[in-house]
Amino acid sequence: MADSATGRRGFVRASWANVLGNTVKIIVEGAAGLAFGSVALLADAAHSIADLVASVVVLVWGRSSFDEPDDTHPHGHDRIEPLTALFVGSVIAVLGLILLVESLQGLVELDPPDATPLLLGALAFAIVDMYLVYRYTEYVNADIGSTALSALAADCLNDIYTSIAATVGVLGVLLNVPILDPIAGGLVSLLVIYQGIKIGRENVTYLVGAAASSEKRTEITRTLRDHPAVEGVHDLTVFYDGTVLEVEVHVEVDGNMPFRQAHDIESDLVDQLRAIEDVGDAHVHLDPSGIGEWKERPDD
Repeated sequence: MADSATGRRGFVRASWANVLGNTVKIIVEGAAGLAFGSVALLADAAHSIADLVASVVVLVWGRSSFDEPDDTHPHGHDRIEPLTALFVGSVIAVLGLILLVESLQGLVELDPPDATPLLLGALAFAIVDMYLVYRYTEYVNADIGSTALSALAADCLNDIYTSIAATVGVLGVLLNVPILDPIAGGLVSLLVIYQGIKIGRENVTYLVGAAASSEKRTEITRTLRDHPAVEGVHDLTVFYDGTVLEVEVHVEVDGNMPFRQAHDIESDLVDQLRAIEDVGDAHVHLDPSGIGEWKERPDD
């Protein structure tokens, strides 16, 4: 995981790449669509306008997740990132629905564009453009792990799929089979809707503070129990705070140990928990072993 300053710089660069990539795609496809009357290209360009809006939102809003905690956000700004990603996922799903409606309309009323290879050239440019943006976003995000950038990368793939669908439609026009356009568009729109819903569901989990998986709870419990001073673990709570996990737990130790030793054990346990993947913070309360205080459930 990159540090805050490095992560913020990478996040901004990847966000700008998406803004510029979508802008160029809109200009090229929009010009070709208007020149030759291609509804497929105009629709793909319109799709990218919404993608451009989403990219700008991520650029302006999402980078706030790297801000340090302050008086108004004492636990940091981690929840801003999944909120941004949720917005992108919603945009993707809505666009998928729009594309599906357009495809169904196209099946009822065919209106093919002028048959020209220049349309294929514009689509090829759009595909290469989005592929490069996708690869760069994934490359930067490998060190950051941003859900907002993951959503933008997924949207780049959706752009490629919709451009491929438009390519199939243009090939259908060139081969005198224009019905291929709405059929391909309908299939791709279903994929786009699925991707948007998937992104939305994942980030809702982060926003509502959902519990961690049983596997992660087991890993955390095992880490605590492996410490030689720990005699019991109870009241373990593991939940999402933004995209990272927060751990709250009561740990039983020898009640007769010196206070300074107990403090060192607590600090050591917190450091071990924070070293676990996806854990952002941990709060460990030490209890004297054997008294059963605060126990709400059997030992984990």
